[in-house]
Amino acid sequence: MDQEKGDDSDSQTNDGRLHWKNYYKHLLLLAYQSFGVVYGDLATCPLYVYRSTFYGRLHDFQDEETIFGAFSLIFWTFTMIPLLKYVFIVLSADDNGEGGTFALYSLLCRHAKFSLLPNQQAADEELSTYYRPGYASRSIALSPLKRFLEKHKKTRTALLLVVLFGACMVIGDGVLTPAISAVVVIISCIVLVGLFALQHRGTHRVAFLFAPIVIIWLLCIGLIGLYNIIHWNPRIYLALSPSYIIKFFKVTGKDGWLSLGGILLCITGSEAMFADLGHFTAASIRVAFVTVIYPCLVLQYMGQAAYLSKNVSSVPISFYASIPQAVFWPVFLVSTLAAVVASQAVISATFSIVKQCLALGCFPRVKVVHTSRWIYGQIYIPEINWILMVLCLAVTIGFRDTTLIGNAYGIACIAVMFVTTWLMALIIIFVWQKNVFFALLFLVFFGIIEGGYLSSSIMKVPQGGWAPLVLASVFMAIMYAWHYGTRRKYLFDMQNKVSMKWILTLGPSLGIVRVPGIGLIYTELVTGVPAIFSHFVTNLPAFHQVLVFVCVKSVPVPYVPPDERYLIGRIGPRAYRMYRCIVRYGYKDVQKDDYNFEDHLVMSIAEFIQMEAEESRSSISCDGSPDGRMAVIRTSERRSGLVVRDADDEAPGVSISARSSKSETLQSLQSLYEHESPNLTRRKRVRFELPQSPQVDPQMREELATLVEAKEAGVAYVLGHSYIKARKNSSFIKKFVIDVAYSFLRKNCRGPSVALNIPHISLIEVGMIYYV
Repeated sequence: MDQEKGDDSDSQTNDGRLHWKNYYKHLLLLAYQSFGVVYGDLATCPLYVYRSTFYGRLHDFQDEETIFGAFSLIFWTFTMIPLLKYVFIVLSADDNGEGGTFALYSLLCRHAKFSLLPNQQAADEELSTYYRPGYASRSIALSPLKRFLEKHKKTRTALLLVVLFGACMVIGDGVLTPAISAVVVIISCIVLVGLFALQHRGTHRVAFLFAPIVIIWLLCIGLIGLYNIIHWNPRIYLALSPSYIIKFFKVTGKDGWLSLGGILLCITGSEAMFADLGHFTAASIRVAFVTVIYPCLVLQYMGQAAYLSKNVSSVPISFYASIPQAVFWPVFLVSTLAAVVASQAVISATFSIVKQCLALGCFPRVKVVHTSRWIYGQIYIPEINWILMVLCLAVTIGFRDTTLIGNAYGIACIAVMFVTTWLMALIIIFVWQKNVFFALLFLVFFGIIEGGYLSSSIMKVPQGGWAPLVLASVFMAIMYAWHYGTRRKYLFDMQNKVSMKWILTLGPSLGIVRVPGIGLIYTELVTGVPAIFSHFVTNLPAFHQVLVFVCVKSVPVPYVPPDERYLIGRIGPRAYRMYRCIVRYGYKDVQKDDYNFEDHLVMSIAEFIQMEAEESRSSISCDGSPDGRMAVIRTSERRSGLVVRDADDEAPGVSISARSSKSETLQSLQSLYEHESPNLTRRKRVRFELPQSPQVDPQMREELATLVEAKEAGVAYVLGHSYIKARKNSSFIKKFVIDVAYSFLRKNCRGPSVALNIPHISLIEVGMIYYV
């Protein structure tokens, strides 16, 4: 027996070692990949920091003490912002592994009523991914600040605009990244086209290709920096003291303040660590930064300063001049490749941000491709990829002076960081539930540092700084116009819901002929019956015997577990055979083309019918409420009264002979469509049967039989083709936003039927005009 206990102990020890071995192996693999995706931008900053810092009026202060002061500024800025703020604090504010400004916004929306779309439900808060362990729920006492922000719609709108501005600045940052590091325009353009053409292969494949380039680059510049320190001026270590910063400003005065726009470039790409978090993990990004990025870049900045302190005239070409002659051309080649790879960080960040905007109703519908089976957050968006490529090429060709590009680049970076600082202050109060003092400490400390850089960068708006502001304004206008139009449409549906009293007066037949089949009516409402349903009833002579109001809804969480995706409820009495299904997705969830929604829906409704029947045995009323409660149907706990079999199998059971409501011609067309569609042929075809158990409740058995018969007869998807127009008495701005901007975006984005993966052969579209 003792021997058996010993064997069990050894087995557990070995399992534990294997677990940790796999964990560290996976961690190091992700850390390696992060070099090619996250750190390309940050790693190439030494190419232009000193050149941009000493450009302009600071040209007259090129002496050893000023160079020491500039390095001290670079060192402490690089330590305070990327290391202290992002690596140790901001990365801890991830939204279930996701990062970026919209991840912070979704966290805030879950812990306070900041969202402008009123489609949140109490059931959403029961999701396992809604609150992270250690995050407090919204049940705590409301603070005065929280009440103020929730009460006033203008403050919530302002918060959304700030978030959109930060997201758009990340996109503007991505457009400017390749331009500032371009050495030869033609070569850079060719390589850029190749870079964007590789994106469809997926982030993990691009990372494996680019990571060696960035790692070789970092080791090169780290060793060169160490060589320059030893060879030119070992006294440079004295500049690690912040006293040199005070001396720097005493000597340079206002000119030193204006030069902060150049110093700022040493931390460009820091936001990518947080924005690209969904592609990797916080631990892998921290490991890569602390072990390789930070020491190599500090050595390079220190070595460059040591070289410049003895070769002041080389400031305009400081990086290339500091390279030892023996290794110049190999390093030059690696630097050219690394400069182009730098844009990968922001390309990946842009994909993540656009996907988040799309799910939260702030971006037109675009195609999202999930590129990795193992790493959930790695995605590719074709339309955004090619738009970015065109903009990058335009900036690379159009801007010739890299100093002007540096001015624009600096504004884009510091604006995003400033937005993140303000959002983090709110996260500390509302999400982490810390004392307001800690939020103010964070806001004041980092706000003063970033405010100084922002004030310096704003002075350079006429000298190229206008570029990211224009780009951000265009993207921000697109995002807000789409969000405004979506919100107005939802509010119209909310205000014009069909009265349940009117539906009940129609009777179980709804005043029309009920034919075999299931009718799936798509709506954005989570409660009530949409106005478009009365349009169907009054204009169509017949409707399906089973009606399901389907709402595909985005929840402000990164992903919803498949086990918690479906919310099922009943509309009206049992005899009406009307149900509601809410399908919940997170902002990082990707709907798969081969997902058999119909079978899952039927099983979920059958599960709900059985659950309701069991509950009704212990209650007085069993006929259902006009718009009853919603129940989470867990797919892992299937216990419905239906038997699922392969469509080709013949097995004993209660056979349901269904007559289809479709004509023979339409049925043959559907068979042809299913045969030719690659997505449908991958789906497993099943059929449902009723068990022969005599213990089944008669009412439940009758309802399940109706459901199975309707499923065998066929499923039709009913979708409202809505046209939104502003009312005649609306203001000019509102008419322009709704009638021009939103209408243009709606006509040129993906159709809702495509986005929802609805088969065209089963689609019924009914037009309706919304006057908002």
